[in-house]
Amino acid sequence: MSALRPAKSENLDGPEIPDPTESAEEILHEEKISMLRQPVAVWATAVAAVFAFMGIGLVDPILPAIAKNLEASPSEVSLLFTSYFLVTAIAMLLTGWVSSRIGGKKTLLIGLALIVVFASLAGFSGSVSQLVGFRAGWGLGNALFVATALAVIVGVASGGTATAIILYEAALGLGISLGPLLGALLGGWQWRAPFFGTATAMAIAFIACAALLPKMAPPTAKTRLRDPLLALGHKGLRFTAGSALFYNFGFFTILAFTPFILGMDAYGIGAVFFGWGACLAVTSVFVAPVLQRWLGTVKVVIATLAGLAVVLLVMGLAAGHSVPLVVAMVVLSGALLGINNTLYTELAMGVSDAPRPVASAGYNFVRWMGGALAPFVAAQLGEHFGAQVPFFAAAVAILIGIAVVLLGRKHLAVAGH
Repeated sequence: MSALRPAKSENLDGPEIPDPTESAEEILHEEKISMLRQPVAVWATAVAAVFAFMGIGLVDPILPAIAKNLEASPSEVSLLFTSYFLVTAIAMLLTGWVSSRIGGKKTLLIGLALIVVFASLAGFSGSVSQLVGFRAGWGLGNALFVATALAVIVGVASGGTATAIILYEAALGLGISLGPLLGALLGGWQWRAPFFGTATAMAIAFIACAALLPKMAPPTAKTRLRDPLLALGHKGLRFTAGSALFYNFGFFTILAFTPFILGMDAYGIGAVFFGWGACLAVTSVFVAPVLQRWLGTVKVVIATLAGLAVVLLVMGLAAGHSVPLVVAMVVLSGALLGINNTLYTELAMGVSDAPRPVASAGYNFVRWMGGALAPFVAAQLGEHFGAQVPFFAAAVAILIGIAVVLLGRKHLAVAGH
């Protein structure tokens, strides 16, 4: 089993020593039980995370409608993703500094409150520039919530780090899959409605977390602003984050550019990306752990990245010629993305000797830059060189991601991957 999948959870006195007489089946059974037996704080945070991650894919089905109603080009509309993820990436460097001074619960609640405010303002936008600006504020709230949510779940979940990460990735997958569905259902009625719907959902999450999360005192050790960047000095974390940057470039090329070439209304786009997100959710929770046990993390990451590069190549060849084939590749890509989401997160949380929140902040700072660059670059390439080129560029980015993993393989192997 991977070093990131301990057979026993850690207690307050230190890590328990796995029983060498336990079989793999017994260990797997215990992990499944611990997955369901979680404190209320874990479930409250996970549900809030589902709502938060819905915001990523929420705008997907309404991108063409936003472009039409606000008289904007695809590249201008793509800035909805770019501003969101750029601010998210930069704010990741601040999350540890904030949460180590005011505590995890207060940080979560501030993040949720900011999302409520800026999602509501986005619904009132009168121009694409206003909408882009409000999405940037939304990204700040998202960073404060998401980074802290992972640390909270890892800190209080029963079953160890691996179980906590699977729960977190389950929330991510479910949120990403439901986001396009909510965006389609509300956006098919009025393009502003999904923003107000998100604000309402996050307000509910705010109330739930305020009521159910216990008071969390700030940690004794305070995180410095430069600590996440210093954590990237660890070669294992640096190679993981570098590969994830190129991986996210491919990820968000699919998410942000594909709606413009499908030629569908909000309901059609929402259905396609609901299927995509459902595959992502299923493989992140059920398939990734199995493949990891069989082959090891690094081998699975390389194999799924190679598969994703092929999918992007096929999407490029099909763009403008076969919408059904593009749709099939979008859904298939979700299965590959789900596997890699889980494994990249586990690598980032386990490969470094830095505290998990610090390592997570440094990793997310780098990887979300890929999410910030991809939508705008893809839209620009599509407008100037044709619909095929963004997918070919994304395939090249994925190949670079594979090269980074191969170059850093010995540093990842040191951690037992």
